[in-house]
Amino acid sequence: GYEEGKRLAGTKADYITYEMEHGPLDFKELREFMRALVEAGPTRTGHKTPAVIVTLPISGTPDAVRANAWMIQQALAAGVHGILLCNAESPEAARLMIEAARYPFAPRVDGVAQGTRGNGSQAYPSTVWGVSQQEYMRIADPWPMNPDGELLFGLKIENPRADANVETSVRVPGISFAEWGPGDHGFFILGRPGTYPAGQGGENSPTMKQVRARVLAATKAAGVKFLNACSVDNVEDQIRDGVMICTGGDSPAADKGRAFTKRTDPW
Repeated sequence: GYEEGKRLAGTKADYITYEMEHGPLDFKELREFMRALVEAGPTRTGHKTPAVIVTLPISGTPDAVRANAWMIQQALAAGVHGILLCNAESPEAARLMIEAARYPFAPRVDGVAQGTRGNGSQAYPSTVWGVSQQEYMRIADPWPMNPDGELLFGLKIENPRADANVETSVRVPGISFAEWGPGDHGFFILGRPGTYPAGQGGENSPTMKQVRARVLAATKAAGVKFLNACSVDNVEDQIRDGVMICTGGDSPAADKGRAFTKRTDPW
């Protein structure tokens, strides 16, 4: 809501994950959060707000995405900058997310049908972004599929069914990043935490390492970004390995990673 948006307006992070996969699905609170980011801004880099990417309680299957496309459109109508599709099991599910997020008049792209986002959805987010409604409708499109696009769409590849399709899912036009979801993968592969012997579970188990390697290889082959949690102890190794988006909150890992890459602000 509003107070949390005020608090996070000064984050050192480049983007904020707004968690509605397991948290409350409350679009009014999301709108208030975005309003607070604007009113307490700008960011340390001079941007109007940090980017905000939402997770939604939609299983990444075609039927679920088709039936719940309204959630994608409601989130975007609140002024957010992207969606991360959880348990993204198939390229069809990824494609349906992109189609739900695009306006019907957006530039046509092979492999993606005409968008379905409706008139009226531009009013509130244009005030959040600080642009006219006409300009918002021009730039509210997936990047890098549309070089002028300002929306980011990602996939959580976090169960064995998603693993089987990862090479094709990450190639869907409009997808810009993906992650391998070690928490959920652990549930599927290793079982309930605490039930396997010490040293045989977690991200360092051989099976889990194979999953991560497959998702990382798929993102590299497709030219999309790989997301992984980073700590101050491993951020440099993660970057060397090909991680392009490090999550972990306002931790010292961000400063260490920026120093390692010699990155300067504003990005």
